[in-house]
Amino acid sequence: MLVHEGRTRTVQADLNLSWSLAALAGALNTAGFYAVGFYASNMTGNVSAISDRAGTGDLVLAAKALLLVILFGLGAATSTLLIRRRRRHARHDAYAYSICAEAILLVAIGVVALPLTEPARGEALVFGLSFVLGLQNAVVTKITDSRVRTTHVTGMVTDIGIELARWLDRKAGDTLAKRHDPDKLRLHLMTVGAFLGGGLVGVLAYRTIGVGLLFAAATILALLAVPVLGARGSAPAE
Repeated sequence: MLVHEGRTRTVQADLNLSWSLAALAGALNTAGFYAVGFYASNMTGNVSAISDRAGTGDLVLAAKALLLVILFGLGAATSTLLIRRRRRHARHDAYAYSICAEAILLVAIGVVALPLTEPARGEALVFGLSFVLGLQNAVVTKITDSRVRTTHVTGMVTDIGIELARWLDRKAGDTLAKRHDPDKLRLHLMTVGAFLGGGLVGVLAYRTIGVGLLFAAATILALLAVPVLGARGSAPAE
């Protein structure tokens, strides 16, 4: 799941990666929103919030939305740098290495946020999660050649619509039209469903155990990534 990349990956590997990481991302995203009213990984919404808040004169909230966008981008850049650096020393486990870094960062965010009181705790949580989810999205994007995105679903829902249209038009007899891909549709449906289900669990878990949700998510990520460290697979391309 975290070893092979690009064309060497199987459909099942993409499915396993999508549902597991999308569920975690959904849980963390909704926890951040419940805590402070911002989505850690919704960059479309955050960019829109920058315009809206700046236009109405609420520069503080506009600045917070801008910071979320910056942190998400920095997380993606950091993940890419970690992967590229790791390839130069151990090419087979570069992606697992980055997922382990995500788990460590979640623990660090939890430790920082735990002693804080609201609203400082919520803001520390959502800003930290924005960086972490940017990191995760870069891992998934690179390992699957952009077939899977786990931290937001706009593109997935668009692709579901496209595949449904191809399925409905499958008997039109147009030889130039691209054929319906049931595996792609199943992948996108599973990703969106996992993100939705994870979000529901996330908000309930945050209401129950608070920052402990981050430690639980970090444990799951470690269980996924640590066994892959030292495994052998295909040599990824940069």
